[in-house]
Amino acid sequence: MILIVVGIFAFLAAFVLSRQPNSQSVQTSKVLYVIAPIVILLGVFTSCFKTIEAGDVGVKTLFGKVDDNVLYSGLNFVNPLAEVIPFDVKTQNYTMASAQTEGAVQGDDAIRVLTADGLEVVMDLSVLFSVNSADAPRILKEIGTDYLDKIVRPVSSTIIRDNAVSYDAVALYSSKREEFQTAISKGIKKSFEKRGLTLQQLLVRNITLPASVKASIESKINAEQDAQKMTFVLQKERQEAERKRVEAQGISDYQRIISSGLSDKQLQYESIKAQLELAKSPNTKVMIMGSGKNPVIIGGN
Repeated sequence: MILIVVGIFAFLAAFVLSRQPNSQSVQTSKVLYVIAPIVILLGVFTSCFKTIEAGDVGVKTLFGKVDDNVLYSGLNFVNPLAEVIPFDVKTQNYTMASAQTEGAVQGDDAIRVLTADGLEVVMDLSVLFSVNSADAPRILKEIGTDYLDKIVRPVSSTIIRDNAVSYDAVALYSSKREEFQTAISKGIKKSFEKRGLTLQQLLVRNITLPASVKASIESKINAEQDAQKMTFVLQKERQEAERKRVEAQGISDYQRIISSGLSDKQLQYESIKAQLELAKSPNTKVMIMGSGKNPVIIGGN
């Protein structure tokens, strides 16, 4: 397009110089009359071909009118007077975070929502989405190229706030987090589809609770841990007491069986057997048996 404009200016300059009285201006105008058509033709030729990069599509506009036919990646033949506006159709990441350098907007860009119990919760989120290739002309006509600020950010933040009011802060942080993420994903996806965008994934990266709520949760967790520890100690003590009871019962049963099963004659018999074994020992010198009912055995080497 630039070459066409340059060629036109060269042609006009040649026309003006041809009207000058001196011969040098006339000679210059003749040269420009030759160069101008070449430049114009070269500009027309180069403007007829547009290269669309991989991962992009092109939307043609001619004098403000948007063409519904999309140009895909590669070399395309177009009207040299038409303007081609590229649209990125790859996966895009729009992040809203409290960290200064993480979000799409510099500074604290996290979403602040009010929960069902009236507490303010701060959320860091990442929206992964893409532009539908076939809907790129419609997006240009209805929204423009700044769909991030007009659609992605406001739609995401509105749906997140609308859903957050149905959950308590603690539930949002813990037990209901996955349910909440699923709910807002469905809402954002439905809204995006109406506008030519596709939601690929919504990531709730971080949920920050008020300091008072965090302290309360930590205190509750510590109390639960102490209770679990005490339960373990009590269970261990019960097991030890049961072990001692069983051991004592076993000793008691053993003593009862022994005492009921032994008679005087059996004891006398066992004593005589012990004496005989001692008498056979080569190291036995003197044995004195004490009850008076058994003989005294004296022996030596």
